[in-house]
Amino acid sequence: MLILFVCTGNICRSPMGELLLGRYLSGTTISVASAGTRGLTRHEMDRYSARLMRSVDIEPSGFRSRRLTKAMAEEADLILCFEKNQRKDIVTLAPNAVRYTFLVDDFANMCQYCAQQGLVEGLTVQERLESVVRASTIIRPMLPKTKDIEDPLGKPFATFVKVANELNRDLCAILNALKKRRQVDSAPVRQQIVQ
Repeated sequence: MLILFVCTGNICRSPMGELLLGRYLSGTTISVASAGTRGLTRHEMDRYSARLMRSVDIEPSGFRSRRLTKAMAEEADLILCFEKNQRKDIVTLAPNAVRYTFLVDDFANMCQYCAQQGLVEGLTVQERLESVVRASTIIRPMLPKTKDIEDPLGKPFATFVKVANELNRDLCAILNALKKRRQVDSAPVRQQIVQ
């Protein structure tokens, strides 16, 4: 299974999603990647996003950005984006991806709803994720309104911390809803004081 995070430039939000979820799912058969709808090619992660990843012991120096292509979108099994406009751009580029493209916040709500209603099926994390994707069209009317996670590019470090914490909260909600016993640590991404 391939989970693809998509933001605009692929230097702030989607790289953090890729690296955080990649850490949470290490040891599974799930791959995590990222791209941008207007992605800058081969750029490093934004310095504030990189700083936040280092603060939770994830080394970001090997990351390089890329622009989303139709092939990337079609190869993914689950696409998680951050804004409604990004979702529109993704499904315009790859119309078949409409079935498995969600805002991160929306997918977290779907996972929680499916867990509460006993709709999560399967033994592996992959099977359980796939069961939520299959149920998505049926449960959508029961979910709260989706929320964008703002683009922190060009904003103060405090905005990056807020965005990282929102993203981390949603990722932990997704994984906790899919796991029967073990809880994912939902401690927020913390600011590392650099001297």
